Amino acid sequence: MAGNFLYYGDNLDVLRRYVKDESVDLVYLDPPFNSNATYSVLFGHVDGTKSAAQIQAFEDTWSWDEVAAKTFQDTVKQGGRVAEALVAFRTLIPESTMLAYLSMMAPRLTQLRRVLKLTGSLYLHCDPTASHYLKLLLDAVFGPENFRSEIIWKRTTAHSSAKRFGPVHDVILYYVKSAKATWNPQVAPHSEKYLTAKYRYQDERGTYRLSDLTGSGIRHGESGDVWRGFDVTAKGRHWMHPPSELEMLDADGRVYWPPKGGFPAYKRYLEKGSGRPLQDVWTDIDPINSQALERLGYPTQKPVALMDRIILASTDPGGVVLDPFCGCGTTIAAAEKLKRHWIGIDLTALAISLIKSRLTAAGASDYKVFGEPTTADDAEELAKTDPYGFQWWALGLIGARPAEGKKGADHGIDGRLFFFDDDATPKQVIVSVKAGKVSVPQVRDLVGVLDREKAQ
Repeated sequence: MAGNFLYYGDNLDVLRRYVKDESVDLVYLDPPFNSNATYSVLFGHVDGTKSAAQIQAFEDTWSWDEVAAKTFQDTVKQGGRVAEALVAFRTLIPESTMLAYLSMMAPRLTQLRRVLKLTGSLYLHCDPTASHYLKLLLDAVFGPENFRSEIIWKRTTAHSSAKRFGPVHDVILYYVKSAKATWNPQVAPHSEKYLTAKYRYQDERGTYRLSDLTGSGIRHGESGDVWRGFDVTAKGRHWMHPPSELEMLDADGRVYWPPKGGFPAYKRYLEKGSGRPLQDVWTDIDPINSQALERLGYPTQKPVALMDRIILASTDPGGVVLDPFCGCGTTIAAAEKLKRHWIGIDLTALAISLIKSRLTAAGASDYKVFGEPTTADDAEELAKTDPYGFQWWALGLIGARPAEGKKGADHGIDGRLFFFDDDATPKQVIVSVKAGKVSVPQVRDLVGVLDREKAQ
């Protein structure tokens, strides 16, 4: 499935209708679970009121209702390990928000496994509120033998909690479809402390540390021979290289001879890009803070560096990356930068608008968008059924960013568009979206807003 595709709609429907079997190399998903602390801050306000974007995009995303109950029943009817897992969950957490979340995730994870190639991988990003349940669900979908890692990402430096240890990490559950999964080992840079302690020597070739030229145990043959007067057998050891290779290493200047005598050692030079093999606790990628250049104001936005690491580890150039909850498009931005194809899906027009704006800013244009209105009738229907969705879609047509106004109190500002004219001073366009007939008072109000905001 070559190409880049952005879908506006329910990811379960999109997966079933448009994404082919075994066509995807990597799935990354960060499904929002409304835990208040993390996901209810989109365009939040100090006084606690919620913005229109927050209410539309994130409120009541998961709740136990008729839809969740039907999804639970439909999944259980299909039988198998996933059905058994949901039945067990219902015994433990009956008709709760968490059960609704797991019930809605089960068919989506099943579809995501279907679209993965045999060499494919899935990374599910969550917090400790749901990670233990999701791991059991993933075991049911992929099989426990295909679990690879539970990655701990330190997402913040500190968190004040009166009656518990401060929660400062997220969990990323890493599963593969089969033992053939693509894996490109990643390294983390050595710490300054390690470099100072280990790489203590330097010559005209560069900085190096010393490694043993011998190994434990006696060997018969060349590796046990005496070389340059050094009898390794007498010390219960053997040469790691036969004497002929040791001569070549010495001629190349890679053998260290202690000034005061003693066994020679191997010079291991510090190579560019070298590091320690990456482990499953990641503390070296900073979260998005208020000063970050890549910050878009989206509540679940993750750093591009985090996506880079995952994509590089589990795909090769030209591979296909899928994010079924693509939000503000960080996964897509990283895939585009790393020359991977991508598929993004999101249920909110806000997300689609942000992603299109982000791709435009990055100079990316080789992609197709599905699900947005393409005719006047489509737009009219969207305006009737989803007024805020219509508003965000309209803003996306001109590349404007949604305003951060409260619901019912936006003061006539639905979006802003910044530009540069004849000098380096940024100027702004105020955008007001109206779905019906525009009245004279509305135009008069907009003129007042332009004056108040000093817009051009």
